[in-house]
Amino acid sequence: MVKYIIFDVMGVVYTVGDDVENLLIPYVRSLGLDISEKSIKDAYHAASLGRITSRKLWEQIGVKKTEVERVERDYLTRSFTLDAGFLPCARALKNNYGLALLSNDISEWSRFLREYHGIEPLIDAAFISGDLGVRKPDRKIYRVALETLGIKANECVFIDDYPERCEAACELGICPVLFNREGHDYHGLRVKSFEQLMQLLI
Repeated sequence: MVKYIIFDVMGVVYTVGDDVENLLIPYVRSLGLDISEKSIKDAYHAASLGRITSRKLWEQIGVKKTEVERVERDYLTRSFTLDAGFLPCARALKNNYGLALLSNDISEWSRFLREYHGIEPLIDAAFISGDLGVRKPDRKIYRVALETLGIKANECVFIDDYPERCEAACELGICPVLFNREGHDYHGLRVKSFEQLMQLLI
């Protein structure tokens, strides 16, 4: 019996999947900072593993220390679009399941966005790479989620927008569903909207 629904965040809860390529890099460019894409990606990767703080990331990118808080809030509040279907779906699913998040993300950013968009009251747990020091599709992050929630692999459904991350979950015995915004070639369960997901799970 399924006890938990575990959601990826970028590309599922929020409409953009590659937040570095499609959000962070363009935002940094809008600031007029002279830094390579590789350096931006490297700083983000380190922060998403908890090796540096989000403040340090902005400083490495070239934001003045006195401007970090303003820039970070501006970026987070302007750049991330919550899928309009998520909150109604989460409220409906919560009647039958526990809900959790499992995401490659920066700790501080994840916490801010969960509060800002009203997600926090709907979830029981959030497993964030920046807190755990490991990123999907590494099997360890899935195992931590299962152990913390106290469930077996076959007692949860995991929704992600990347086929390889769904496949990693499947190898552990988790039931994966691809949230297929990008039209990936995938032979397992897949949906294109939260309406379809509710039809599948309720």
